[in-house]
Amino acid sequence: MSLRRPDPAAVAEAELVARLRAGDEAAFVALARRHQATMLRLAAAFVPSTAVAEEVVQDTWLAVLRGIDGFAGLSSFKTWLLRILVNRAKSTGMSEARSVAIEDVGPALDRSRFDATGAWMSPPRHWIEESEDRLLATGLRERLELALKRLPQRQRAIVILRDVDGLSGEEVCGVLGVTASNQRVLLHRARGHLREAVEEFIEP
Repeated sequence: MSLRRPDPAAVAEAELVARLRAGDEAAFVALARRHQATMLRLAAAFVPSTAVAEEVVQDTWLAVLRGIDGFAGLSSFKTWLLRILVNRAKSTGMSEARSVAIEDVGPALDRSRFDATGAWMSPPRHWIEESEDRLLATGLRERLELALKRLPQRQRAIVILRDVDGLSGEEVCGVLGVTASNQRVLLHRARGHLREAVEEFIEP
């Protein structure tokens, strides 16, 4: 029976966390570099501006520095960090006040277009390779960014964590405090709305 090899990235992060506990400033800088971009993207899903998102991120790091000794390692450091971030972002009171019951209602898109994990069964055609005008890429990016901003908060947060930052479904559940089934439904709906934005742009 072979033993699973430790994930080098997880080992490196654990070492940085241990150094941070010991007051190593360089470890803090290294951890900030690893996670800053993800934190800003996720904070922006809950607050109305980049400036507020930056404030939430700074506040989160202060909370981490104050509470690092309380990190028990029951989840990954990243999950713990992002859970703090989400709580801080919500507590600012600056995001649009929409109840969960209202923000997540609405008909789901055709489930036959997605597999059990919420991935597309038939992704959009390779429009970049087929297009004669590569400037379409800029226009599509703008359309996707607008579609992403229009998603309800939790859908936006989930698609950012899963599809932009590559977190697993289990990690997303830990960060956002949702069940596995809710995570799948919200991801399915978010991806569906984004796919519609792509298709409307490519094939109006």
